[in-house]
Amino acid sequence: MVASIVKTAIKAKHGYPLDDHYHDDDDDFESDSKRRRQRDRIAVERQAQLMADQNEQLQAKVLRLEERIAVLERIATDPATRTAREIDALR
Repeated sequence: MVASIVKTAIKAKHGYPLDDHYHDDDDDFESDSKRRRQRDRIAVERQAQLMADQNEQLQAKVLRLEERIAVLERIATDPATRTAREIDALR
């Protein structure tokens, strides 16, 4: 009984599996490969979400800039008297 407790403690300390079943190296490789693919997939999904968020922010910024440019073009091309009237109407 004490021997099995000591054996289990040593296995746990050194990172060995706690069960007594024999594990093939191929099984460990496959499970490592699956974990690595899972981590990579999560990283790709996270990066895609960040890029989608950034794209949304940039689209909103472009829209605001286009609106500002339209106002500036209107001011630059309108006759001075009309622009003065519109400014006075805003006051």
